[in-house]
Amino acid sequence: MLPGVGVFGTGSTARVLVPLLKAEGFEVHALWGRSEEEACCLAKELGIPFHTSRSDDVLLHQEVDLVCIYIPPSMTRQIAVKALGIGKNVVCEKAATAVDSFKMVTAARYYPQLLSIMGNTLRFLPAFVAMRQLLLEGYVGEIQVCDVRVYGPSLLDESYGWTCEDLMGGGGLHTVGSAIIDLLSYLTGARAHRVHGLLRTFVQQNGLIRGIRRVTSDDFCFFQMLMNSNGSTSSGVCCTVTLNFNMPGSFVQEVMVVGSSGRLVARGTELYGQRNGSKSEELLLDDSGWVGPNVKDMPSPHLRGLSSMVTALRQSFQAHEERRSWARGPVVMAPTFEDGLYVQTVVEAVKRSSCSGEWECVEIMSQEPDPNHNLCEALHRNKN
Repeated sequence: MLPGVGVFGTGSTARVLVPLLKAEGFEVHALWGRSEEEACCLAKELGIPFHTSRSDDVLLHQEVDLVCIYIPPSMTRQIAVKALGIGKNVVCEKAATAVDSFKMVTAARYYPQLLSIMGNTLRFLPAFVAMRQLLLEGYVGEIQVCDVRVYGPSLLDESYGWTCEDLMGGGGLHTVGSAIIDLLSYLTGARAHRVHGLLRTFVQQNGLIRGIRRVTSDDFCFFQMLMNSNGSTSSGVCCTVTLNFNMPGSFVQEVMVVGSSGRLVARGTELYGQRNGSKSEELLLDDSGWVGPNVKDMPSPHLRGLSSMVTALRQSFQAHEERRSWARGPVVMAPTFEDGLYVQTVVEAVKRSSCSGEWECVEIMSQEPDPNHNLCEALHRNKN
């Protein structure tokens, strides 16, 4: 028996997600929007029986056992933690800060019987599933270098909102770069321990965002990561990532992994490979058989990955008769909340590096920082 679903969000992801869920046999019982008008409009469009702008109305809905959270990052932690506390399974997008991510990790550890995964759909894209398997089989030999390039049009909304604000989780690094950081860890089995980055906001105002308001989120980002896996005796993996969202036209994504005996490269949703000594690369996975929807507002790698993730969720819950129970196997590749904390820690290290101009260490927090730490230090200094 599949769980009933409640969806948080009215953006492009939610618009695509709901039909995919229904196609896999899930019943979507409730929709949350930031306003009653937004929620009502999309609920009617997608045929969802209940809509609201009150989060508790979805979380406490008797038919909802799986919550999908696709809302601004600054709101994610609050909903995800509360949902787990009520006993709901959770699939959600990234949080806004490492502190928020840590609180989500704490909640997930407290309720280990509940599903709690991050919604990085690139891990489910068939091209990357195949790439990871080939890497494990030694297609490229010892992994040495990863090179990622993502180009596309502006990520800003038509009106001023969270996508314009760096502190609210807007910008290319947080929106797209976080998925790439997670993907590289998934592919290589390694994690970043030092990073160096550069962020820029080239478009600070446009025809719709003007006056006293300015965009603070990045539209260009370049960063490097030195990655190591636990127990590895190799010199590690060097990664370079370039994100540019000032490019008119279609979305372009290329992920290349180079090793001692060859290379693999995913261009969009197709996978190519070339071994040392070969005169040309070979097509290893063709995407021409895709029969799902084509959505202009969502890049094809993310769309295909989202579709595969929903299929995996259906397989996970179908394995049990009780609608809240799930099997780990079909979603074993999904990023956990711990992975989300790691990614957010790397993102914040890259931002620090952009400010300092120096290489920064990636240190994952093991306990929540004291919110009154600075105040206590100031009182201590005054006392002395």
